[in-house]
Amino acid sequence: MGLTASVLAVDAGNSKTDVAVVTADGEVLATARGGPFRPPAVGVERAVDTLAEAVAEALAAAGAGSVDHVSACLANADLPVEEEQLAAALQARAWGTRVDVRNDTFAILRAGVDEPLGVAVVCGAGVNCVGMRPDGRTARFPAIGRLSGDWGGGWGLAEEALWHAARAEDGRGGPTELARTLPAHFGLDSMYALIEALHLRHVEPARRHELTPVLFATAAAGDPLARSVVDRQADEVVAMATVALTRLDLLSEPAPVLLGGSVLAARHPQLDDRIRELLAARAPKAVPTVVTARPVLGAALLGLDRVGAGAAARQRVRERFAA
Repeated sequence: MGLTASVLAVDAGNSKTDVAVVTADGEVLATARGGPFRPPAVGVERAVDTLAEAVAEALAAAGAGSVDHVSACLANADLPVEEEQLAAALQARAWGTRVDVRNDTFAILRAGVDEPLGVAVVCGAGVNCVGMRPDGRTARFPAIGRLSGDWGGGWGLAEEALWHAARAEDGRGGPTELARTLPAHFGLDSMYALIEALHLRHVEPARRHELTPVLFATAAAGDPLARSVVDRQADEVVAMATVALTRLDLLSEPAPVLLGGSVLAARHPQLDDRIRELLAARAPKAVPTVVTARPVLGAALLGLDRVGAGAAARQRVRERFAA
């Protein structure tokens, strides 16, 4: 394989890393999967070491020492300064002549569109939104939690549900079935018992994410407070999408709004219907679509865009990942 005829595509998330080696005509030579990519927890170099294991496996399987272009879509690359820092760390590994680093939300956006045009909102553990146009213009948010004005995502929804349930049980808040359904998920009979179990780590704090589906089930059963939390998540998703569309001058023309991440991909009827209803009112020309394609496809397509590959190459790689 010639050096100038390939892309190393990397999609690195908080739970796993996917890598693919792709030729300029869209042939996928090799893929590999690695561990989580968490620079805030372990530092940049150790996080890149995790990438290196999957990259080495994929390059070896492809019979390549390096590639022309590295297209890396990385979790926790939330600010331009972080993208620059991570790009320098990847460049130092000499996997490719050129390196582009983007936030991993761009991979979901590019995986869901035929050309780099549109907006993507990802609601997984957290929430993020990006947009792009073929001329290179982008729209994005810092997306680092409440500090940057974010609300929701799976972790945030679980925290909100716990807050309301605790206040319902002790009388500070209005009634909600969440005061029963959340502790019942862990075999407990009260919010006090659940609070104690979480505080003393009898239930590991990381298991709080299990409460997000309980919130949606309680909302689906008709609980007004749970339904209000789900509606607020829909409003946040649409607010981010509408701002990104506005920044890119896309409100007045048909434009894809891609919905990804575990919370949105689950297609909860109340959340999904409310998002579409609000988009129809605030951005009537937007075309909402749930993306279920693997994000590494988006990283590969961004790489092929960068090396000037044609439509046939992009279709070929899309078909390969669809298969």
